[in-house]
Amino acid sequence: MTLILENKISLIKDLSKKLELHFSEVLHVESALSRKIVSYQGNKTQPFYRWYKYKEAFSSSLVEYFLYKYKVPKGIILDPFAGMGTTLFASAILGYDSEGIELLPVGQEIISNRIFAQFEIEDEDIDVLERWKIECPWNSNTGHREINHLRITQGAYPRETELKIGRYLFELDKIKNKKISRLLLLAMMCVLESISFTRKDGQYLRWDCRSGRRNGENTFNKGKILSFDIAIRKKIDQMIQDIRVPYKQGLFQEDLPLTGNIRLHRGSCLDILPKINSKKFKAIITSPPYCNRYDYTRTYALEHALLNISEQELVDLRQSMLSCTVENKPKQLLDISQGYSEINNIFENQKLLNAIVEFLEEQKEAKKLNNNGIPRMIKGYFHEMTAVISECYRVIDNDGLMFMVNDNVRYAGVCIPVDLVLSRIAEGVGFNVSSILILPQNKGNSSQQMGGFGREALRKCVYVWRKP
Repeated sequence: MTLILENKISLIKDLSKKLELHFSEVLHVESALSRKIVSYQGNKTQPFYRWYKYKEAFSSSLVEYFLYKYKVPKGIILDPFAGMGTTLFASAILGYDSEGIELLPVGQEIISNRIFAQFEIEDEDIDVLERWKIECPWNSNTGHREINHLRITQGAYPRETELKIGRYLFELDKIKNKKISRLLLLAMMCVLESISFTRKDGQYLRWDCRSGRRNGENTFNKGKILSFDIAIRKKIDQMIQDIRVPYKQGLFQEDLPLTGNIRLHRGSCLDILPKINSKKFKAIITSPPYCNRYDYTRTYALEHALLNISEQELVDLRQSMLSCTVENKPKQLLDISQGYSEINNIFENQKLLNAIVEFLEEQKEAKKLNNNGIPRMIKGYFHEMTAVISECYRVIDNDGLMFMVNDNVRYAGVCIPVDLVLSRIAEGVGFNVSSILILPQNKGNSSQQMGGFGREALRKCVYVWRKP
């Protein structure tokens, strides 16, 4: 290691220690925040949440923990990165109104269908679900609708399964009630991974060796691939069980607890937040995409193909996402909203972040990065997060709280303390940092980082910011 490189790394470590010292009084381990509660694991057996395995979600128990522990007054709760809607539904069940912003069609579809299934569905709609589970109408027709494919989903299913999907879609077109038709489409969306040759694996879809992709180079075997009929009937039955939960408990609609209203905004929070009135929300509970190179447009490619997203639409979605992939190009935030004109000074004054980006740019020039887009991604991520945090400050009410789940990351052997940098940015826009709650169990590193630079435990945190 050259002296110059050592000095750069030493500077980053010194700036990190200073920032950690700055937040030392609010940084503490919170034993109540287990991995289970701050991940999808806590939702795996919960009615409605269990329909779709959205691994990027946190649990409904985490939302309840925030609202109860911090005594959030009744009003509207916002999630600017709504995902599958955990914040929205957990808040609504406790009597709060909630609003969510979601860019990806997969998330939009889950949220809108769950609103219908949990709060609006009629007995005759449930009868349709029962009939589909029992009669399997797709097996009694010869009609077939062609399946939309993307380049990265070609050959994703066994031939018999693909034929069944086409017949299922053909039968869906016959249903006059489009809401129940969409719910049955969601049922199929929920089983795509289990009936395909693919598995979601962080940054991409991992392909089973039986798919024929990469021929002899691929040895990955995902285990049992379910038949279409078994998977879809089991899922529809699960949906029926969850929809009927109140009736199982001997309750009628008028006996159910008063739930809040849920509103979904479709699009990017960078576009939508500037259009929302100031001081509208009592709290914000969210988890943005992490700065970890995960491309959710690819991870959820099977679902997006089923929803008839085109190749160009997929590219547009990728560029509209928060800059968390190496393919993201810099966004011109002032073209989105003039309200972002005030954020540049806050962003440019982040000394630690500037030192990290400069170090990574030099690593790129020295051809020591595995992807040259990493420095651009990191700079774009924090620039856009500055814009998001600034707008969240504006739309939250006085004395309102913002809760954020995020992970620290590591590139070229250097840890990026996302928790500290974002909290410093939050201070810059006006928030008071009440707590940075550290999970008892630290996060590991990628095999690539450990192989090249050894293991370094990374904090996984929940940030609590208050608007004075």
